[in-house]
Amino acid sequence: MESFDVVVLGGGSAGEVVASTVARAGGRVALVEQLRVGGECPYVACMPSKALLRSAAARHQASRLDRLGGAAEPPALGPAERAFAAAVRRRDEVVDHRDDSEAADGLRDAGVVLVRGRGRVVRPRVVAVDATELGVADLVVATGSSPTPPPVDGLDAVPTWTSDEALSSPDRPGSLLVIGGGAVGCELAQVYARFGVRVVLVQRGDQLLAREETGVARELERVLRDDGVDVRLQTQADRVEPCDGGARVHLSDGSVEQVSRLLLATGRAPVTEGLGLDLLGIEPGERGELRTDERCRVQGQQHVWAAGDVTGVAPYTHTATYQARVVADNLLGHDHRADYRAVPRGVYTDPPVASVGRDERTARADGVDVVTAAMDVGETARAAADAAGGGRLVLTADRRRGVLVGAAAIGPRADEWLAELVLAVRAEVPLDVLADVVHAFPTYSEAVEPPVRELARACRPGEAAARG
Repeated sequence: MESFDVVVLGGGSAGEVVASTVARAGGRVALVEQLRVGGECPYVACMPSKALLRSAAARHQASRLDRLGGAAEPPALGPAERAFAAAVRRRDEVVDHRDDSEAADGLRDAGVVLVRGRGRVVRPRVVAVDATELGVADLVVATGSSPTPPPVDGLDAVPTWTSDEALSSPDRPGSLLVIGGGAVGCELAQVYARFGVRVVLVQRGDQLLAREETGVARELERVLRDDGVDVRLQTQADRVEPCDGGARVHLSDGSVEQVSRLLLATGRAPVTEGLGLDLLGIEPGERGELRTDERCRVQGQQHVWAAGDVTGVAPYTHTATYQARVVADNLLGHDHRADYRAVPRGVYTDPPVASVGRDERTARADGVDVVTAAMDVGETARAAADAAGGGRLVLTADRRRGVLVGAAAIGPRADEWLAELVLAVRAEVPLDVLADVVHAFPTYSEAVEPPVRELARACRPGEAAARG
């Protein structure tokens, strides 16, 4: 039995970073991965979806400009079927045709021993991969998450996609019903709608992006409706049945939709089942997540760590990478504690949605005396030059401390220019300092200035009382 300083279960974003960082520092590391090194993000999630969104945005913009010029159809892009096929070819090139050879070679070059298969704990300090046993000093669990299908009668009898399957398929369905109005559901609804597919999106709650600022969510709803997506809020699928090779969907609002396929985008759950963690006395949380302390050590354990979606904390690739850096630093003898106050959230529709921290509702629920200010991103000079239309930015501040606690935006490149506000929330930059920042003209980042100045005035001692 070979022994290792660190064994990592799962070769996604978190696992790659932990393994390569510790190995380059001289540790003996094994990484166990059953499918692809890099996990889902590079092959069937983040990267292929962004590639398709970019192609859809290019087609949409070309169509818009041609219509302004009097053309009925963009000749350079051709019919939707041909344009979608070209977008799929580009998508597959971006994801290296789902071949992880380069990523695997990179791990080996870093000194990591890559073990293909599914690992499980068979006794304390021992992990088995098929018939091979690995000795473990420190175990890192980075097994990610998997899709959770909604509890709808009849799903097994009709054509369905998870997002992973949709982003691996070359098919362009004639019609699509998307169940779930979160980030994935909204992104893929826009992609298919912009390539001529009839799309119905059903969301159980009263807004898309249930946990985001309401005004921003309403603006995204407007964008999707303009793209032709039939958005149904406070609606869910009650049951489905096969029909003409597709599905007949009975919805809670009493309507019936007949579609070629269903896209299930109702969330994901951490993958912890079957790992043998019970042999170490580890009991996952209600959704299967591994509960960790501020150093990303599994609670109650000295030599078991976790990073990525399996922790249930802000399930994004950038969170996984951040947690991996925390774990690696602690394994190498440093004292690194995770701080999740300013983890950015992104929805990469056109225009994108970006946010960080808390909105007014959640901040008030935490007992914060909040004040908010908003800005129409369409009022910036850059938006006028780009003919970009609307957009919205909402800032939330702690009145007593005079710092931002959250920001939410929808607008061109919002996912990029929000970084300034991410830093402001993380570093608790005083509002008076933010109000004195000079932004280049003309840029979308100028949208930050009016609401920040408004908040700075509202949070200065004495000013609120004088106005009141």
